[in-house]
Amino acid sequence: MTSPDSQRPLLSRDAWKRRAALWGGAVAVALVAIVFAKASDAAFRVFQWIIAHSIWWALLVTPAVFALLAWLTSGALKPTRGSGIPQVIAALDVATPEFRRDNLSLKVSAGKLALTTLSLLGGASVGREGPTVHVGASLMYMFGRWFGFRDPKELSHFLLAGGAAGIAAAFNTPLAGIVFAIEELSGRFEHRFSGTLLTAVIVGGVVSLGLLGNYTYFGKVSATLPLGQAWLAILVCGTVAGLLGGVFAKAVLLTMAGRPRWLGRLRQRHPVLLAALCGLALVLLGAAFGAGAFGTGYEQAKGLVQGGATVGHEFGLMKLLANLVSYLAGIPGGLFSPALAVGAGLGHNLAAIMPSVDERIFVLLGMCAYLTGVTQAPLTSAVISLELTDSSDMLLPILATVLIARGVSGLVCRVPIYKAMAEQLVRQLPGPHPPSA
Repeated sequence: MTSPDSQRPLLSRDAWKRRAALWGGAVAVALVAIVFAKASDAAFRVFQWIIAHSIWWALLVTPAVFALLAWLTSGALKPTRGSGIPQVIAALDVATPEFRRDNLSLKVSAGKLALTTLSLLGGASVGREGPTVHVGASLMYMFGRWFGFRDPKELSHFLLAGGAAGIAAAFNTPLAGIVFAIEELSGRFEHRFSGTLLTAVIVGGVVSLGLLGNYTYFGKVSATLPLGQAWLAILVCGTVAGLLGGVFAKAVLLTMAGRPRWLGRLRQRHPVLLAALCGLALVLLGAAFGAGAFGTGYEQAKGLVQGGATVGHEFGLMKLLANLVSYLAGIPGGLFSPALAVGAGLGHNLAAIMPSVDERIFVLLGMCAYLTGVTQAPLTSAVISLELTDSSDMLLPILATVLIARGVSGLVCRVPIYKAMAEQLVRQLPGPHPPSA
C-alpha cells in the first residue's frame, strides 16, 4: 500500500509547477508547429506559382533568396542555420546557460521559423521537421525557465520533451517523437523521465489532433512482403539506399569541415556568393530534371508511396543533389522530408529489378533505408516510416532494412551526421569545453 508520504511529491508545489510548464510548453509547441507548417506550405505554393509562368523566374528568385539568407544568418542569427537538431544536441551536452541562451532564445526560434519559411519561398530543397524540433526544444526550455526551473539536468528534460513534441507534431507521429528523443537527441534514457516525455507528446498530439484531425502524412499503404525471393528487396534497398544516405551525410560533413579547400575558402571569405551559386545550381537542376528539385519533395514522395508516380527515374539522385546544394548554402532548413523524398525515388528505381514485387514496397523500404543512412538512427527511421504510411504489416521488413542500412552507412560515415555537427558547434566554443548536464 502506498503511504501518504510517498504521494506528497506528486502533489507538491514543484510537481504542479513542472506539470504546468510541461503542458503549457507542449500546447505552445503544437500550435507553433501547425502555424509553421501552414506558413511553409503557403510560401512554397507562392514559389510554385512563380515558376508555373516560367521556371526561369527561379533564376532571379532562388539565388537572391539564398544570398539574402546567407547574409541574414552571418551574425546574431547564425544559430538558425541548418536543421536545428545539432543545436539541440549541443545544448544537451553543454550545460551553461549562456550557450543554451544563444542557441535556444526566442529570437533564434522566431528567426528559425521565419527564415526556413523564406527558404521554401525561394524553392530550397529543405524540410521543416528539423527546425520544428529546434523551435520545440527552445519553447519548452523557455517555459521551464519561466516557471523557475534552473537546474541544468531538469532543463535538459524540458529540452528533450520539446524536441520530441516537435517531431511528433511535424509528422503527426507520436511514437516517432518519443523514439527520436531517446535515440537521436539524448542517446540515453532515464526511467523518471519517461512520464515527462510521454506527457509532452500526448498533450501536443491532442492539440494537433483537435485542430487538424487524424491524418496519415503519406496516406495508408496496404502492402505486404511475403517470405521468399521478395525479401531480396530488403537486402537491395538496405544496401543501396543506406549507402547513398551515408555518402550524402559524409559529403555534408566534409563541406562543413572546409573540404575541398577551394570550397572551404569560398565559404569562409564569400558566404553570400557561395549561397547564391548554390541557388543557381538548384535552379539548373530544376530546369534540367523537373520542378521536383525544389521544396520538400512531399508531393512527389506521396505519389510514389501511393503507387501513382508523377516523376521519372531520375528523381531520386536529382533530389539528393538538390538537397546537397541547399544544405551547402548554409541556409535554415531540415533534412527529414527531403531525405524521405530521395529514399522514395531510389526505391522507385530499385523496383525495376524485381517487377513481380509491389513497387510501393520498394518505395517504402527505400525511404526508411535512405533516412537511416543519412541520420544513422534506425529505430527513428523505422517508426517514422511506419507511422507516416500506417503500414504495420511491413514492420519486420522495415526493421530488417534499417538494420542493414545502418551498418552500410557506418562504413562510409563513421559519426552520425547530427552528432558530428553538434560536436563541431561545441568545438567552436572559446576556452575549455563545458561539461555535459
